Amino acid sequence: MGGDRAPAAVVTGALQALRRHGVAVTLVGAEAQLLDEVARQDVPGGVPVVDAPDVITMDDSPLAALRRKPRASVRVAAEMVARGEAAAFFSAGHTGATLLSAHHAFGMMAGVERPALAVSVPTRTGAAILLDAGANVDSRPEHLVQFARLGAAFARVSLGIERARIGLLSIGEEAGKGTDLVREAHALLSRMPLEFIGNLEAREFFSGRADVIVCDGFTGNIALKVGEGLVEAAEEMLREELGADAVSRIGSLLTRRAFERFKQRVDYAERGGAPLLGLNGIAVVGHGRSTAQAIENGIALAARLSRERMVERMAQALNG
Repeated sequence: MGGDRAPAAVVTGALQALRRHGVAVTLVGAEAQLLDEVARQDVPGGVPVVDAPDVITMDDSPLAALRRKPRASVRVAAEMVARGEAAAFFSAGHTGATLLSAHHAFGMMAGVERPALAVSVPTRTGAAILLDAGANVDSRPEHLVQFARLGAAFARVSLGIERARIGLLSIGEEAGKGTDLVREAHALLSRMPLEFIGNLEAREFFSGRADVIVCDGFTGNIALKVGEGLVEAAEEMLREELGADAVSRIGSLLTRRAFERFKQRVDYAERGGAPLLGLNGIAVVGHGRSTAQAIENGIALAARLSRERMVERMAQALNG
């Protein structure tokens, strides 16, 4: 029931994941609304629906809302995974409520205090993992070290990178640059058995110099959304320029394929969602503006992480 386009886009995306990826899905939310949405689409045999009448809005305080609304869809979905009735859950709703629900239902991996939202960002050489991308607004230096360990383990398990290069997002390459949090985290990371490459300036965010980019959730969320906004603005400006006159329109036809490839590399809908790392269960968080395509890809990601035994393999990597 969460997200700007819920429940229509969520149901459509879930059914696309069922048809195109073979993912068995269960819809969790206000039963009557979900059944109405399913009825609008041709779904042989239907799809399971679990009634969860409470809805947490983006304006709600997550902790207070979960206490007042015990039958919120995000909480019911997390509990289903904890009981083994589902392999993973996806939500495009309130990130804070999703985090608290998953934390309460799954618990944390040994040695990890806080979960981190790990977003795949495009780079000139492929992709990098940014964490934390918004799960923790306030963090301590030791939390950033934990995020680095989680990112390195995820890069090994999910991307096949044996020794991920870890960069600490800061305002300068020098060890003394940045806030107290960044400087103290730098000192701790320098002593860790990780491939720590030091501070990473914002201009190198998309360079591919680092495989894992570490920061607190406040900084990471701003960096991510600035990048998304820049991509959207660049796309619109390119369309305007390529359609400005006859010569440009001909050029547009010639460059359309390259433009589509570029869009696939940078569009958040292609990624679908971001896993919450550090939990003893799989929860994938989608963008609040998620389209049906983004929902589909986010559910497909959750299914892939389940098939690959991401939680078990990350626990082994962290303790290895």
